[in-house]
Amino acid sequence: MPNDSDIPISFLSAGGAPDDAATRAGRAESDVELLDAYSRAVVGVVEKVGPAVVSIGVKKAARSRRGGWGEQVGAGSGVVIAPDGYVLTNNHVVEQAKEVEVGLTDGSAFSAQLVGADPATDLAVVRAGASGLPAAELGDSDALRVGQLVIAIGNPLGFQSTVSTGVISALGRSLRSQAGRLIENVIQTDVALNPGNSGGPLVDSRGRVIGVNTAIIALAQGISFAIPVNTAKWVVSELLTRGKVRRAYLGLSGQARPLSRRAQRHFELTATSAVEVMSVEPNGPAHRAGLREGDRIIALDGQSVANVDDIHRLLTGHPAGSRLRLTTLRDGERREVVVVTGEA
Repeated sequence: MPNDSDIPISFLSAGGAPDDAATRAGRAESDVELLDAYSRAVVGVVEKVGPAVVSIGVKKAARSRRGGWGEQVGAGSGVVIAPDGYVLTNNHVVEQAKEVEVGLTDGSAFSAQLVGADPATDLAVVRAGASGLPAAELGDSDALRVGQLVIAIGNPLGFQSTVSTGVISALGRSLRSQAGRLIENVIQTDVALNPGNSGGPLVDSRGRVIGVNTAIIALAQGISFAIPVNTAKWVVSELLTRGKVRRAYLGLSGQARPLSRRAQRHFELTATSAVEVMSVEPNGPAHRAGLREGDRIIALDGQSVANVDDIHRLLTGHPAGSRLRLTTLRDGERREVVVVTGEA
């Protein structure tokens, strides 16, 4: 009875059994079916979400090199989130816009008005002058997994309704907005994006919007970012009900300063730096709590603070009017004060 060494290696399958022509044909057919399943998923998503993806044209005031003012024409993408014309996009797409126009895939176009914008998350909502528009379904970005198939639809470089696919490369990234604030839980993908994709939706294989495409890294390949849809839901709710996003603030400016090893040991601190208060807003929350220049903030509500971004991150989870406990160092002593946050 022949052993494995008597059988030509080219006819051995992964399990060690002979691989005949019928088996190879079956495997090839299976590969085709897998490819078709992938294609069907993408096509299905495009047919479902595509009509809700819009182009956004804007006219902005722009300063010329000679110092005068003129008009600058820009373009981006957006996604209809309600049939009565509400469109979600990026703040940087519509920022300082004098005129906004929303274009649908069927060729129709409508003038639009800015409902509200949040530079801190680079999100904005505009409302087109139309009703009965096709709207996209919003998903849950907290349920995403690395490696998951995602699809971007937008208008890169003016090419309308362009589709690109990829996977989620990483979750929980941080991205600094043009306003200087960190955006948390950003989605990193390898989807091909170009200028004009900004504001367009990132969609899962079931056709649910799970992010808003917002940024690429110049000269990089396969690295792009999207604001998670759960962040967008909160921002949209704030913009529609109040016209702006309310955030708690302390009324101070600060910067990270290193802590000496002696201070770290003496106060049993895990962080190697703290936030030194550089200025205090007169009659602001920090001023009323007794903070002054030179104080070093080491904790906010019991959570360690090492830099200004840490403070922003912790404040995000608290509404204006919250009573927060600040732990500081002053003149070699640990102090705790209660701050009632204001509204930014």
